[in-house]
Amino acid sequence: MSLINSVNTNVGAMVALESLNKTNTDLAAAQKQVSTGYRVADATDDGAAYAVAQSVRSTVGALTTANQQLGSVQGLLSTTQTGLNKISNMMASMRDVLIEFKNTGDSNYLDQYKTDLANVKTFIQDAKYNGKTLIDDIASGGAADFNVVRNEWGNTYTIAAQKMSAMFTSIAGLSSGNMTNIAAALTSTGMFLKQEAVVTKSLNAVGASVNYVNNQISYNNDKIDALNSGLGSLVDADLAKESAQIQALQIRQQLGTQALSLANQAPQTLLSLFK
Repeated sequence: MSLINSVNTNVGAMVALESLNKTNTDLAAAQKQVSTGYRVADATDDGAAYAVAQSVRSTVGALTTANQQLGSVQGLLSTTQTGLNKISNMMASMRDVLIEFKNTGDSNYLDQYKTDLANVKTFIQDAKYNGKTLIDDIASGGAADFNVVRNEWGNTYTIAAQKMSAMFTSIAGLSSGNMTNIAAALTSTGMFLKQEAVVTKSLNAVGASVNYVNNQISYNNDKIDALNSGLGSLVDADLAKESAQIQALQIRQQLGTQALSLANQAPQTLLSLFK
């Protein structure tokens, strides 16, 4: 089909302008990808992909917050574990002291027991982290279980408080020096060994919580990495490809501008026919 030569309608210029506009639009899109680093920077680029990306970003943010909460609990658990270790070690020494006192009746051993008992009390009362404790406070009563957010849905993990006040009260009763009570407490089924077992059980429970929190943080980090990888595949721009595309489009833009300029000269050519 041949084009009609007309001074009223410059079809060639219209075609050239349409092509140039398309080139300018493509060039602006490529430049946007290079400047932002994203193939999908906002909903105008790809509404469906952008909606998915925003959901993934929200999940990553929630997981990051959960890990921050879990990280703060690590300090509390570490402090609790240190306190219980000190209590356990001290009780082993106190048991030896009680045996010596039972065998000799020497009051120096009883004085040593009272000193060690004061240390145990200090370990219990000072096992605090950022104002929180998982060990009973002897003066004010029992500590409460602690719930920490563990994932992006707000589910929690419960860290059980360790009941040390009752244990302390039991072993403190032996400081009176009553030989009958001490002898009974030191038997294989006696009170002192039972209270040592209470401390050991608490150490095991706290150790299990330490492992759980560490594993959950590691899992969350792996999940964040996986989500970010998928997010990158969805919305990240191929910068090398887009940079090459920009160069090609810039050349097309120059050629389009020249083509439009030539097309605009066509009506002048028609006028020369009437000279």
